[in-house]
Amino acid sequence: MNLLFLCTGNSCRSQMAEGWARKLAGDDPDININVQSAGIESHGMNPHAVSALKEAGIDISHQQSTKLTDEMIKQTDYVVTVCGHADEHCPVLPAHTRKEHWPLEDPARSGGSEDEIMQVFYASRDDIHSRVKDLLKRLKDMQGYEPV
Repeated sequence: MNLLFLCTGNSCRSQMAEGWARKLAGDDPDININVQSAGIESHGMNPHAVSALKEAGIDISHQQSTKLTDEMIKQTDYVVTVCGHADEHCPVLPAHTRKEHWPLEDPARSGGSEDEIMQVFYASRDDIHSRVKDLLKRLKDMQGYEPV
């Protein structure tokens, strides 16, 4: 199964979701899934997102901020949009592709001190962790689930 997390700029929310999905799916021998993230645009990796996941033991520094391509859409079985803009601008998906939307607040829009900003990123990281964990359980339990 090919799973894609889609955001506006592929800089933090979708990147954190990709990191969590890779980690959680990799820890479960019963899940065989290809995970990627992309954006309607490509804004580069947000260093706060990288730091927040690193503190949870996940290194996403090697991931790339990627712009969505037609080929990605053709190969994807399940799309999760993680912001309203991406949900509204998601291209038409193939008939076999399932889609769900997570209306996540953008932690990159937070302000204040560095500590206050990181607290917002930690909260976002933990919310995304919970959502990804639930999603992977549902994908694993889906009727007709076929590994890659």
